[in-house]
Amino acid sequence: MGTLIARLTAAVRADGGHGDGICVRTLKALDAVADAEELDAVTEPLGRAVRALPLGRLRGLLHGRPLGHPLHPALVQIPVGAWISAGVLDLVPGSERAARRLVAVGVVTAAPAAWTGWVDWAELHPRQMRTGLLHAASIAAAVGLYGASWAVRSRGRLGLGRTLGFAGLAAVGTGAALGGHLAYRQAVGANKTESVALVVTPGWHTLGSVEEFATGEGVRRMVGEVPVLVVRESHDVFHVLADRCSHFSGPLSQGEIADGCVTCPWHGCVFRLSDGWNVGGPATAPQPAFATRTDGHGNLQVRLPAAG
Repeated sequence: MGTLIARLTAAVRADGGHGDGICVRTLKALDAVADAEELDAVTEPLGRAVRALPLGRLRGLLHGRPLGHPLHPALVQIPVGAWISAGVLDLVPGSERAARRLVAVGVVTAAPAAWTGWVDWAELHPRQMRTGLLHAASIAAAVGLYGASWAVRSRGRLGLGRTLGFAGLAAVGTGAALGGHLAYRQAVGANKTESVALVVTPGWHTLGSVEEFATGEGVRRMVGEVPVLVVRESHDVFHVLADRCSHFSGPLSQGEIADGCVTCPWHGCVFRLSDGWNVGGPATAPQPAFATRTDGHGNLQVRLPAAG
């Protein structure tokens, strides 16, 4: 831990001789957290424990699969909104009761938001898990401070309650900034296949002779710059999906083909071959699915309807 603190301190202080401002140095410090392999002593066993929880179908709901995007960012709006509102009311005379209730709402609703966050976190890459651990620590500190604020407010110690509340607001603000770093700099939760339709050129593309593809096996081919998974279901039925998984760009062509689906070898995301729909695992977005045809020369051709 001392090594990590020293590394972060050095990252914040150093400007590389380029006159880096505090924002750039802060970003470098966050990048240093992502590279801190010593945190793996915590993230690896904790990640295994979260993945081992017997959540069943609830796990897909916590990931946000029915919504088509992660559930965690939506749920955090409730406690954060309640705590910000409590902070505003703490500055308004006569609003003590309403502020205390909002603090309580934030503490109670932080639990389901945290559950969704931990389930998502356990499926991240190591660098993202390290940053996520710092995010979780900031939010845990905020919940602790707001829990204490709620307790002392209930006993009539309003001044201390406000102080703890504003300290909690600072902690949750730090956690929110780290969450933004995870989402927008480290691309956690983003659909990794959204750009496929922008890269693939419109029209039909030849992937090779139909005789090159064995029935029931996944084969990797290229459509321009985009890798695709080709699966021959029968003599004249082919399924073609974008090869890189929408969850974290895992290679579907190296995954298992079974029961009309392909399973990503990285995090177990399951996609239906017929239309690319995500039916299992942490992925919340489907795979781009290509239309197929056979030309007059016995070649397999594909076209992405949304291309361009």
